[in-house]
Amino acid sequence: MFGKRKADKLIEDIDRYFDLMDQSVLVFKDGVRNYLYSNADDFNANLQKMSVLESETDVLRREIENALYTQTALVRSRGDIMRLFEKTRNIMDILNDSLFQFEIETPFIPKELNPEFMKLTEFSTLAVEAVVPAAKAYFKSPETIPDKISRAYFYEKEAVKYSQTIKRTVFHNMPSLKLSEKFHLRYFALHIENLSKAAENVADQLAVMAIRRTL
Repeated sequence: MFGKRKADKLIEDIDRYFDLMDQSVLVFKDGVRNYLYSNADDFNANLQKMSVLESETDVLRREIENALYTQTALVRSRGDIMRLFEKTRNIMDILNDSLFQFEIETPFIPKELNPEFMKLTEFSTLAVEAVVPAAKAYFKSPETIPDKISRAYFYEKEAVKYSQTIKRTVFHNMPSLKLSEKFHLRYFALHIENLSKAAENVADQLAVMAIRRTL
């Protein structure tokens, strides 16, 4: 009974961890929108919320990783789960660091690029939102993982397209921008694009884990 309670608590903590990551995605998306449209007060609130969520997920992730070493039922998949959490940590780092870089570096983003930056942000965050339920499913219904992660691959490709569109527009169609401003815009587009690539890495890990669970 004691072992079952500990296992149930671990699964609950894992669900909560991914719920917090899902919340972080929403805060990031809202934060980018508020920066682009100069909603300073709301953007600062997004920064504060992101900082809280990043701290909570970091503490919870460590608790989960420590608990994994006491769960004999998960000993065969412990390494895979640890790798999964390491890759999800990368997502959290990108969400937190990228949003704060807007505040630190205050990039100049021409208003005509706002729609493209929002589309890039939308597809990158959708890629993360696709892997969250897939990660949860590993512990309950691993057979559903392939269908869930297929969306992440689609959204990652769309994010890359919009990132390339932004870079091409900046370097080919905006002669009035300084070269330093163009590099700055490319840098921020790449940061947001990297979020979708981090989600793709999580999807790859989950695909391997799902195969092993069914063997």
